[in-house]
Amino acid sequence: MQVVMRRWVKWWPIIIILISGLCVLGIAHDDGIYKQSIMKITAVKTTANDKQSDQFENKDRQITQRVTGTITNGRDKGERLTINNTYMKSQATTQAYYKHQHVFLTLHRHDGKITSSTISVLKRDTSLAFMVWLTLSVLLILMRFSGAMAFLSVVVNAVLFAFAVNWNADTQGSKVLFIFGLLAVVFAALTLLIVIGPNRQMVMTLITTICGTAISIVIALLVFMFTNEKGVYYESMQYVTQLPKPLFLAETLLGSLGAVMDESTDIIASLTALKEERPDVTASQIFKSGRQIGGEIMGPLINVLFFIFVADTLPLALLYFKNANSWGYTFNMTMSLGVIQSLISGIGIVLTVPLACGITSIMLGGSKPWARLRH
Repeated sequence: MQVVMRRWVKWWPIIIILISGLCVLGIAHDDGIYKQSIMKITAVKTTANDKQSDQFENKDRQITQRVTGTITNGRDKGERLTINNTYMKSQATTQAYYKHQHVFLTLHRHDGKITSSTISVLKRDTSLAFMVWLTLSVLLILMRFSGAMAFLSVVVNAVLFAFAVNWNADTQGSKVLFIFGLLAVVFAALTLLIVIGPNRQMVMTLITTICGTAISIVIALLVFMFTNEKGVYYESMQYVTQLPKPLFLAETLLGSLGAVMDESTDIIASLTALKEERPDVTASQIFKSGRQIGGEIMGPLINVLFFIFVADTLPLALLYFKNANSWGYTFNMTMSLGVIQSLISGIGIVLTVPLACGITSIMLGGSKPWARLRH
């Protein structure tokens, strides 16, 4: 029995990788579970290739394809179709298709027979499943149990997020701040519980994360109140069908939560390791060490947020510039809300340093109320 357990401990990551790999292969042949018709492309031929330009001298090419394929599911399975697809070479809002790809179809019928068909969207579940499998494999190979717990936390958070989005839709967006505020607390608690475990380090990190996030949001609300929200262009939020301000605050809350949790985890994990290596370290020394650690990671973390923001807004900003919009208008319509979110997250990052140092120095420095908590 012990031999079997030792082998399981040694080989369980490989077994999980192989099983999940088989699941990916299954997803590659899952057309039958979809209700919407799917076509496998068997041939693609370019029938037209024309130059296009606009009043701003932006140049592109409009390409027309004749896409031939076979329906792979539903009552029309096996039927062969030919569909014309027109796309721009830049593929900003249109899509080119290639042989062996699977696409969703919209079929138009008359008396039960297909009269015309159009391609709705590319079927991407196989690519997505492969990327998830690759991520899981790397985590298991390099980090084993810790990697598995990290992946599990992402899966749990994804399920919770989907539940929160559906809840928000059912309430017509009237409770968006309550829903995502509650979700933020649950996110933090479950993530830290799964990744760190039920110990004192988890309690310290959770308290720091919630306090840092809450304070940054409160400061943002106070600034909005005193400035009457001048310069906050909620109208730049695209495809919003509910009140934009609560939704923007909910986005900011989740963004700030991620940054604060990242930083507090790093600081408190380092200070916990310091306490274990040097049990005689004082609360004052813990606070000073934490402040030094925070000072070193605060700058790179704020820059990471900035780079993410730039990467997210760059394509749309370039599109605005190419259509003769000014710097001011482009910034207001594409970047202003992202900058505000980055600033609020930056406030949370800065405040997290003294919060994490203070809470850790109290709980690890021998204060009696916390001394009873187990590691």
